[in-house]
Amino acid sequence: MSGSPPPSGGFVRHVGLFQATAINMSQMCGIGPFVTIPLMVAAFGGPQAVVGFIAGAVLALADGLIWAELGASMPGSGGSYVYLRQAFQYRTGRFMPFLFVWTAMLFIPLIMSTGVVGFVQYLGYLVPDLGQTGGDLVGLAVIALVVLLLWRGIEHIAKITAVMWAVMIAAVSLVIVAAATHFSADLAFSYPEGAFSLTDSTFWVGFAGGLTIGIYDYLGYNTTAYMGAEIKDPGRTIPRSVVLSIIGIMAIYLLLQIGSLGVLDWHRMLDPKDIASTSVASAVLEETWGKGAAQVVTVLILVTAFASVFAGLLGGSRVPYDAARDRVFFRPYAKLHAKHRFPVLGLATMGAVTAVGFLIGRHTDLVTLIQLLTTVMVLVQALAQILALSVLRRRQPGLRRPYRMWLYPLPSLIALVGWLVIYGFADRNAPGRHPIEWSLAWLALGGVAFLVWAKTEKVWPFGPRHISEEYLSDAVTEQAEPIGGTTVG
Repeated sequence: MSGSPPPSGGFVRHVGLFQATAINMSQMCGIGPFVTIPLMVAAFGGPQAVVGFIAGAVLALADGLIWAELGASMPGSGGSYVYLRQAFQYRTGRFMPFLFVWTAMLFIPLIMSTGVVGFVQYLGYLVPDLGQTGGDLVGLAVIALVVLLLWRGIEHIAKITAVMWAVMIAAVSLVIVAAATHFSADLAFSYPEGAFSLTDSTFWVGFAGGLTIGIYDYLGYNTTAYMGAEIKDPGRTIPRSVVLSIIGIMAIYLLLQIGSLGVLDWHRMLDPKDIASTSVASAVLEETWGKGAAQVVTVLILVTAFASVFAGLLGGSRVPYDAARDRVFFRPYAKLHAKHRFPVLGLATMGAVTAVGFLIGRHTDLVTLIQLLTTVMVLVQALAQILALSVLRRRQPGLRRPYRMWLYPLPSLIALVGWLVIYGFADRNAPGRHPIEWSLAWLALGGVAFLVWAKTEKVWPFGPRHISEEYLSDAVTEQAEPIGGTTVG
């Protein structure tokens, strides 16, 4: 999510367009598509579930254009908390960036916990007698192992990411090719009666649930915006990497979704006793190429799940560290390990929250976990950044903008509607779990935490507001080259 601690001379801009797009796609396509296909079918009640992945792509693209303009204009390390700090500092000081870090410390590890839940689900294909308690213990052991590996310090992250990318591509490709060799259009497009009844409220509840699952699968398209200080020609590279990665992942997801539905009867994905409901990729391989091939692909998926949790906690632990170092969060989070130079408290906190989220997902269901993390993320990251874009256009009209959102403000409005639909239907799609109430409670607790922090640091509302317009001042000396719009500078 955020860059590693900078070297003594600052970050080096060494990531080009190809690498940036690959980084985004690696973050987007972890364990998600292998566990959410049955969830999407359940949300829509049939193979029309493909609509969910398309809707998720539309929302990701609209929201991605917001990230593209903000990332291109302020290409530093930190992403959202930089944008929110710049936009809202005039009235509320550091409240909004603090609140973002507070919520990120919940939704980032919750995303990682879904990967651990998926790991245990697919392990259940290889070890059918694993059981509830055995699965819980395995998941907790996986999280402990990831934290232990990160605690020892990691020197060659790029190589690990490359291996993760290769394994993930191999697993996805094998499932897609296997499905293509035994594809049945009658299975893939056997829609139940009333599948597209737009006047039926059940369709829209299912659509909202599917949209939530869809955007969860696309999360990661903003990774390069968090790495802005390390991107070559960020004004061009960040917007293009966002758009290209979303289009690329959408193609992969559609092939995976339609291919799976063309091999397996979608009713199997709704049966909790059928492996197709928990290990759909393994079921596809078993149906097409046999048990041995299914076991091999299952192992690849387990590696993908483990690597995605590893990379996610590695990056996520840097978010509170970067913020604390910039005096936007509690100072203890700025402490690095004396020997291995990693953020101690950030890693420990996110490891613990990942473990709690994993147990929640295991003892409720994966949909509940996804609803919890998206509702927490919506208010402070998604909706706040939509507003931040407009605020910065008004407050800092001279800000260098090498990329300006196409058709502004239409993408912002589409993103706004999409995120509000996800948030508004969250309780109905997770009955009895109350994700909206929990998200509001977490924000309220974050407000209290901010007051405690602000009192200690003697900043607004207990001290002056510190206005920093460093990106605006940079615009005075640097002339922009426009892409997709006009230049302001």
